[in-house]
Amino acid sequence: MKNRINTYEVNAGGVKIGGNNPISLQTMWKSPLTGQNENDLKSILDELIVFKANGCDIIRFAVPDIKSAEILSELSLKSPIPVVADIHFDHKIALRCLDEKSGIAKIRINPGNIGAEWKVAEVLNRAIDRNIPIRVGVNGGSLPSSLKNSKDKADAMVKAAEMEIELFEKFNFKNAVFSLKSSDVDITIETNRIFAEKYKYPLHIGVTEAGPLIAGVVKNTAGILTLLKEGIGSTVRVSLSSPPVDEIVAGKSILKLCGEKMNSVNIVSCPRCGRATFDVHSFLSKINKRLNTVQKPVTIAVMGCVVNGPDEAKDADLGITGSGNSVVIFRKGEIIIKTTGKKAEEEFWKEMEKI
Repeated sequence: MKNRINTYEVNAGGVKIGGNNPISLQTMWKSPLTGQNENDLKSILDELIVFKANGCDIIRFAVPDIKSAEILSELSLKSPIPVVADIHFDHKIALRCLDEKSGIAKIRINPGNIGAEWKVAEVLNRAIDRNIPIRVGVNGGSLPSSLKNSKDKADAMVKAAEMEIELFEKFNFKNAVFSLKSSDVDITIETNRIFAEKYKYPLHIGVTEAGPLIAGVVKNTAGILTLLKEGIGSTVRVSLSSPPVDEIVAGKSILKLCGEKMNSVNIVSCPRCGRATFDVHSFLSKINKRLNTVQKPVTIAVMGCVVNGPDEAKDADLGITGSGNSVVIFRKGEIIIKTTGKKAEEEFWKEMEKI
């Protein structure tokens, strides 16, 4: 991967974005906060613990009203990962999220839709007082009216970002992260390239509205991986019409391809075919969630038959395959345990604990 393009550094609740810091991974909560009771909030916190275990560094919540801001302010004080408030249209919501009693680590706004300049100034001054960074999100589908009909979408998105930069710099505010996202992969790549050449603000990258799990992962991988390999991008979100954990696992996998998030499991598994006598799909479905929480750089192989068993996966720190009801567990190509289908998962986790 190309050396990272040098940017400013911002601190979002202890997660440093930009500079020479590791690329952080984000997701977004996908349900409204209003209408939640005490048990619901506890279940959200439990989910955030799961997100962190899977490799998530930052979590963002939509905050459409003051009530949501109050709930999130309380939740953020207990969250195991830094919380970002996503705000549009009402500067009072932003001010509530920036209150000194709140633990919110960053806010996401578009100054252009917050209202009059004095309202923007209030938000920026409060953010300066609290040393809270702001992410400006520019989306290809929601450009200012003056730029909506531009034929060059990438250029229009950069100009939209520049309108926000001009306002920020007028008030001497540089504690910012920018994102320039489109549902079109090529436009996303080109827009971020142009911005990265001109400005030192760290970039939050991803392909927005990318679609369901498989199509969305393909689009995000094409966009994010291309940019990261060019040294562009300080923090990542894989946007999917799928649960947040899917976004986290997909993002972690993309980052591993770039030499980031290496403290995690690399799973090698065969696709299965007519030769298969060990049910790879079923076994993976049982162990996958737990494997994703293992924070060690180990390679695990789950193979379907003796053809692609221990020999083909001889580099694996731990592997499993079988024939009929007979199952073998191997390490670096050497069989260490022979067992049966019923005991296979138990024996597998015993060996994982040793690793």
